[in-house]
This record gives sequence, structure tokens and C-alpha cells, in this order.
Amino acid sequence: MRFPDCSRGLRTFTLLLALVLAAPLPAQATPADAEREITALIAGLRDSPCRFQRNGRWHDGARAAAHLRRKYDYVRERGGVDSAEAFIELAASRSSFTGRPYRVQCGEAAAIDAGAWFRARLALLRGPKPRGS
Repeated sequence: MRFPDCSRGLRTFTLLLALVLAAPLPAQATPADAEREITALIAGLRDSPCRFQRNGRWHDGARAAAHLRRKYDYVRERGGVDSAEAFIELAASRSSFTGRPYRVQCGEAAAIDAGAWFRARLALLRGPKPRGS
């Protein structure tokens, strides 16, 4: 019994495997990137003229930032934050005690959900996406 010559197929497979392994992986935020983004988001609120509503009470940006920093540290210690998006979802969108959404109001504009405000700030921090992405 004679076996078919598989060397051509094996060469093709090996070449394809090498190309796949050599291709760059999609960009992923590293923990250091996430930390920088989260710190910038908190600082952005602290330095803004906006006010922050938490459980029905309004706070200035500095007080809100201090609260969010403590909350971020708490969640991070438990391994729950690996990205800026996770920070927004787990710490910056609602009270973990009452479940009520946080709100942000800037100037005379209507108050909006804090999650939406932070997602918009994150998009500005990251800048425009390259064409074709």
C-alpha cells in the first residue's frame, strides 16, 4: 500500500500557521493603560466645573473624584477592574449601596447618567479611531 504524498499540504499548512502566528494581535489595553485611563477619567471630573449627584445629593468635582477614587481602589483590590469600561460599569455609574444611578450636570445643561458622561470622556481620551478600524 502506498500513501499519498502529503508534503505539499504539510508545507502549505506550516506556511499558514507561521503567518497566523506572526500576525499582530489586536490591541488590548494593558493594566497600566487601564490605570492611566481611569486616573484621567477621575481627574477629568475633579477638574471640571461639573457637579456629581450621588444618592440624591449633589457634590462638586473634587468631592466626587475622592469618592470614585476610594470606590475604584475597593473594586480593584477585589480584581474587578481590568479596563476603563469595567471601572465605569462597576464603580462610576451607580451607587453600590442603593443601586441608584449617578448623574453628572455641567453648567446649565441637563443632568445625564454618569456612565454616559464617563464613556464620552473615555472616547475623547482615546481620540479618533484610525480609518478602517
